[in-house]
Amino acid sequence: MREMTYGEAVNAALHRVMEELPETLVYGEDVGVPGGVFGVTRGLRKQYGERVFDTPISESAILGSAVGAAMFGRRPIVEIMWADFSLVALDQIVNQAANVRYVSGGRLKAPLTIRTQQGSAPGACAQHSQCLEALFLHVPGLRVGMPSTPQDAYDLLVTAVHCDDPVLVIENRTLYSGGKEPVETGGPVRPMGGARTRRQGSDVTIVTWGAMTRRVLEAAGALAGEGIEAEVLETPWLNPFDTDAVLASVARTGRLAVVHEANVTGGFGAEVVARVAGAGAPLSAPPVRIGAPDVRMPAAPALAGALVPDAARITGDVRALVKG
Repeated sequence: MREMTYGEAVNAALHRVMEELPETLVYGEDVGVPGGVFGVTRGLRKQYGERVFDTPISESAILGSAVGAAMFGRRPIVEIMWADFSLVALDQIVNQAANVRYVSGGRLKAPLTIRTQQGSAPGACAQHSQCLEALFLHVPGLRVGMPSTPQDAYDLLVTAVHCDDPVLVIENRTLYSGGKEPVETGGPVRPMGGARTRRQGSDVTIVTWGAMTRRVLEAAGALAGEGIEAEVLETPWLNPFDTDAVLASVARTGRLAVVHEANVTGGFGAEVVARVAGAGAPLSAPPVRIGAPDVRMPAAPALAGALVPDAARITGDVRALVKG
């Protein structure tokens, strides 16, 4: 066990897979000599030499080369600095990487890991604040994970790099330099998928992931002071998604709220609600989706803060769900 920040845990995971898997490469914009715009890849270039390198500012070239390298024996880990910038390389991700197994009749694979980060932060603008997980979750062939703790950041990345399918690991820059937590390193590669109960409760199930987890836990604590016991279910992996865990929790509580930072319309929260409804879960109240409204994210920190769900808003919406 080592005390690490979220960003340090990502760095530790990168060191581990670079040591374990000689076919790995790490590259992207400013990830080599500078050590990454958030310092996450610091020290890798010095230790692993030319297996870690900087690229031109061309996301389509980064992803295109990574797909080709993955198909022919390498295991690239590429960084797209902001998730918004991945849209420049949608053809390489959606039409190429996700299709390798299918169009080759299973003869080829693409063990490619795409690291990126998303979400609103003070001073970020509409082109640096989007939450795009639902877009990629719509594409068969892509695995998607969103870690919320240093341990998750370590485990998810190690699992992703060992996977023989393309995996998108979506981090959050507001978590990189947060407080340190104990992280177990060097253990076995964890299986992909699964949910985790972060808090037990009997009145309502709150499903969440990524940066919203801490806010949901804060809201659950406030609700407990009012006599409402919320069960918080965190799902670090969105594909594969642990539907069974959600259904089991909802069967106990009878109510469902899904919280994510992304816009409500078309967000993955709708998929979670649809799966619960499709399974005929016995709900005592209509499910609630809590997310950002359908507007562009302003650059002004005060305005952005008013749009992204905070603990107070989550508390109020869940209270209304429970008390009807």
